[in-house]
Amino acid sequence: MLYTIIKALHIIFMVSYFAGIFYLVRIFVYYKDTDEFQEEKKKILREQYTFMARRLWNIITVPAGVIMTVCGLAMIFLNAGLMKTPWFHLKLTFLVGLAIYHYWCWKKVLKLKELNGNSLETANIKLRQANEIATFILFLVVFTVILKSQVIEYWWQLITGFFVLVFLIMMTVKLVNKNKKNK
Repeated sequence: MLYTIIKALHIIFMVSYFAGIFYLVRIFVYYKDTDEFQEEKKKILREQYTFMARRLWNIITVPAGVIMTVCGLAMIFLNAGLMKTPWFHLKLTFLVGLAIYHYWCWKKVLKLKELNGNSLETANIKLRQANEIATFILFLVVFTVILKSQVIEYWWQLITGFFVLVFLIMMTVKLVNKNKKNK
């Protein structure tokens, strides 16, 4: 029963964490979108986006990430057999990728604060593409956890499907960004 409760909490805070990460990078995109605005409007919006990013990071994303991680570690402690399964090692590998992405987001939050309303140096299209990285990691982790050993057995079909998905999402981002520029 305890394991199931911790698992439910892990899933709930995983959803909260990813919601925070998804919206945070979207705020970076919105901040960058202000480059072409008039100075007064740009200043007001950038101040607001910086405030929103810091609050989202400190109040939702990081606390949810910490609770998600603590629950995950508790599940490993309660079910040490997980560490003997190949699919779980794969999940942990994807979580290393998530940790790297988390670090990148944290550095951007700090950068917004230090910019003091100046332009973010990262290209808009790069921010829009970076916005999809969390989606890819989420797909990888969820498919790995749901399919378990089948992920190992059918790895090449899953990798192929994943790359097709990545390609389609990236092309959609480029197309949307191109159409936005044409308007």
